[in-house]
Order: sequence, then C-alpha cells, then structure tokens
Amino acid sequence: MSHPSPLSPAELRLIDAVRDRRVNVVHLTHNDLDAVGADAIHRRRYDGVFTLFSSVGKFPAFLERIAALPGKGDLLSITDLGYQDGVEPALEVARANRWRVEWRDHHRWKDEEIDAVQARVALLRIDTTRCGCGIAALDLLPDDPVAREIAKVVCDYDLWLHQDPRSAVLGQVLQRQRNRTYVRDLLVRGRFTDERVEAEYSEIREEMAGMIDRSIAHTQVYGESPRIGFAPLYGYPSETAAAIRERLGTQVEVIVNGEGRFSIRSVAPISHLVARRFGGGGHPHAAGGDFGFSFIERLGFTLLKRSRRYRDLVQAIEDL
Repeated sequence: MSHPSPLSPAELRLIDAVRDRRVNVVHLTHNDLDAVGADAIHRRRYDGVFTLFSSVGKFPAFLERIAALPGKGDLLSITDLGYQDGVEPALEVARANRWRVEWRDHHRWKDEEIDAVQARVALLRIDTTRCGCGIAALDLLPDDPVAREIAKVVCDYDLWLHQDPRSAVLGQVLQRQRNRTYVRDLLVRGRFTDERVEAEYSEIREEMAGMIDRSIAHTQVYGESPRIGFAPLYGYPSETAAAIRERLGTQVEVIVNGEGRFSIRSVAPISHLVARRFGGGGHPHAAGGDFGFSFIERLGFTLLKRSRRYRDLVQAIEDL
C-alpha cells in the first residue's frame, strides 16, 4: 500500500491493543454517525468487539498495521470505508495471517476495484442505495427491529434524506469526538436521545450558527451553471454547505480546511467524480478530497480565506 498517512502515538497504541485483544471481532470503520451506527449493530450482533474509528486518510495505515498482526482466525470487519489504491497487498497479508476479512461499504467502486478486493476477502458487500450502517444491519441482524430502527435513523442523515429529526440531532452531536462512544452505547440499547444528547445538541446549535456565519462571510462564488460556492471551514461542514446552498443559491458547495482538505456537496450526482480528481471519493452528492496545500498555500489560505486552487476544482467540474 503506497504512502499511508502516519498514525499518531495514540493510534499506534490502539494497534498494540488489537495485538493483545481478547475478543474475536475487530471492527475498522469511519468516524461519523454512519460508522457509529454500524458499530452499534456489530455490538448487538457479537459478544466482544474491538473498534477502531478511522479517518478516510488513515484507513490504509490502520489496515496495513492490523493485517500484519496475527489474525488467529478472527473477524476483521470493515465498514463505511471505500476502496483506496494499493489495498490489495495489505489484504493478502491479512489473509496470510489468518484474518477473516468482511468489507461492507456504500461508496462508489469501479468494477476492477470490486474484482480485486473480492478475490482477497471472505465477503465484500457494496450497496450504494443504503448507508454503511444499513448494510451492516441487513447482513448481521436482518430480524432485529432495533437494528432496523438504528439503520433508518442513521441512513436518514448519511444519505441526506432529512426526514427523521432524530438523525440531525445525532449527526451534529457526533461532530464532537467525545460523544462518539456515548452515542454508540446509547444506540446499542435501542435509545436515540437522553438529557446529555439534548444538552450537547443545544450547545452545538448555538456554536454552529456562529461558525456558519463566518464561513458564509468568506464564501467565494464561481460560475453560473453550476453555481459553485467555496468557503473556509470553521466547523460543521455538512450544515455549512446546506446553509450556503440555501442563502446563496449554489448548486455545488466546497468547504475547505486550513490544510487543503475539502468536503464537496452537489445537487447533480458529481461530488464523487470531482473528489476522485483530488485523491478522495465518496457519494454522488457528498464527497471529500484534498487540494494538498503547500506551506505557502496554507499560509495564504489562513490570511485570505481563499485559494487559487479553487479554479482547479472549477475546471474539474467543467471537464466532466
């Protein structure tokens, strides 16, 4: 696997803990509501689960490290993380070390990517009509009404359906990492809110309004068809994108952090195609990529709240 992002000392300690595990299921998943819901499904299904929540960028490094450990016939379950170039060698190492790998994902995969991974794992399930939690619920607990309800709420947020008010509360509460395992354990018990969740949500709503206003104040709009809005990220990228679309009438929203990583949302099903041009991926209407800012570009973005790289993304859209 080429150039995986380095793991922090705390993350390397997690790898040590996987090596010393006393359970038979290791769950490697993303770090949002979809991942938390999928982990709740796993914990309703299996007696013991060791979970690693990973960013998309650090997924290859986590997979490479775990694959090199003795699998002992245990299950390595991967959910809500898409294909990345060069995963095949790590999967081969995992198989040689007696890991049983099951991979469930709802991002867009190319046929050749599916073929390459399917040949190296015990199970590969790709379903773009559901969220990752929904796939896990259908596969692992098809007859569990609580699992179905968890999947319904989680998919409502992850697929941008916005029909269940519980999903917005949980999605925003999980913008704070400290709430991740708390919400997960709540879902395991079949509960979707309590006093702590409501208090966190109220506090976040107040904080979020200010952050969104700051982003919109620095939004740069390009083009007319589609109308593309670029804004610096101060927090809550999904909610910021939705506010930009509502207030400025954009069809594509790109929310950029200080390192050059961005979230893209689009009315047309093109977000994943654009993100792939910038080393990322995702869904047709919501994805993420990386401009890969240099030091000078990071400095300029911090000072000016805009970047010349915006035009590269505009061109990528025009080239589709």
